[in-house]
Amino acid sequence: MAKETEIEEKNLLTRNEFDMLADTYQIKPPQFFWQANTYFDTPALEIKEQGAALRVRTKSNNYELTLKQPASAGLLETNQTLTEVEAKRLMEQAELPEGEVKESLHPFIGDTSMLQKLGTLETYRAQTSHETGILFLDHSVYLDTEDFELEIEGSSEEEVRKWLTSILTDHDIPARPTPNKIKRFFTRKQELAR
Repeated sequence: MAKETEIEEKNLLTRNEFDMLADTYQIKPPQFFWQANTYFDTPALEIKEQGAALRVRTKSNNYELTLKQPASAGLLETNQTLTEVEAKRLMEQAELPEGEVKESLHPFIGDTSMLQKLGTLETYRAQTSHETGILFLDHSVYLDTEDFELEIEGSSEEEVRKWLTSILTDHDIPARPTPNKIKRFFTRKQELAR
């Protein structure tokens, strides 16, 4: 189990911009790997309403439960490795395993038995080290939608902001408001519910 602060900046891309950046950074199709984020909340979306998110990430038959919550800089992530049995129990019955994530979730919801699975967002992701951070290219598929995204992670907000601005300027890509994946997922889910 671990807690870490994640400092990142994102920008949505068109398919052509995504392909151009993959070519620029010499990222080939075999470098993309699959991962899936399955999101959970209460029926009243109590976790979301407090600016936090709860997910299970599945990647290469590994499962990690993560609570993301606002921090003074970036997001505070509380991570907990799950066994396959724990992950399946959570994904099929919304039964949260004991551990640091469940303890960290108590300020957001009082009763974890109210959790329900909201859905899954699949991402094909590639990453490369660059300067003092990491550049990610993500192709995500969720509900009836797909999108493309550039994400930069680094050690300070100023650093990642400058780096992202430089990439966008160098490649004539417009800066676009880019909510994180779970917010895009929730937005689309609400649009489909209308």
